Amino acid sequence: MPSDSLETAAESVRNAAGAASGDVAERLESQASQFERMAEADRDPDHGKLARHEHVLREIAEDAGGEVSDHVDDALESIRAFRETLEGV
Repeated sequence: MPSDSLETAAESVRNAAGAASGDVAERLESQASQFERMAEADRDPDHGKLARHEHVLREIAEDAGGEVSDHVDDALESIRAFRETLEGV
């Protein structure tokens, strides 16, 4: 069953990629694809995997700023909402 929060995160990251260029856009496209796969997977990702992705996205947002950062912030909000549904940490 697809995760709406992770699908929303993937869409926000893809929007960030559209606002970026070069290496930043490529890194964001890669992140968006990974979130799409996680949203469709039979098993939910664990907290550790999501935390690593959050870290990467925060680094990209800090470096890029502007509209990219705004879209990444939206994605991070969706990721946090999803993590609240997971057991564990």
